[in-house]
Amino acid sequence: MKKQHVQLTDTDQDYLRKLLSKGTLSAKKQKRGQALLELNKGASYKGVSNLIDVTAVTISIWAKKYKENGLTFLEDKPRTGRPVGLSGTDRAKITAIACSEPPKGYARWSLRLLADKLVELEIVESISFKQVGLVLKKMNCSLTESDNGVFEK
Repeated sequence: MKKQHVQLTDTDQDYLRKLLSKGTLSAKKQKRGQALLELNKGASYKGVSNLIDVTAVTISIWAKKYKENGLTFLEDKPRTGRPVGLSGTDRAKITAIACSEPPKGYARWSLRLLADKLVELEIVESISFKQVGLVLKKMNCSLTESDNGVFEK
């Protein structure tokens, strides 16, 4: 007699079948859903791992997580790490200031001057001049003057 590693409720089975019939799932979510359905049918960890192309240990971890948390384990939890730096609005403000008139006494903006101005205007709490340069580079904005005396954007 085969050991059934996971026993899905009828509601969970229906949900997974409907979910897998859609074509817009992430690969992780699809693999996890398929693994649960196969385990529910009585397949072994090794059999499911060969079918889905992940290790048997991973399959056993997924089964354990399902038993503890239900179908919520299909979604990845937020990861720790460095928070997102600048929003799109912040990037637009940086570009707008770089394209504006430089302060009195300066012929043009420097990256360090821009970084200081952004902190002064409280657009950002802190920013390095290198990060300002990266933002401007991604926005195709140059701080150099072209031949006709106009700053390039």
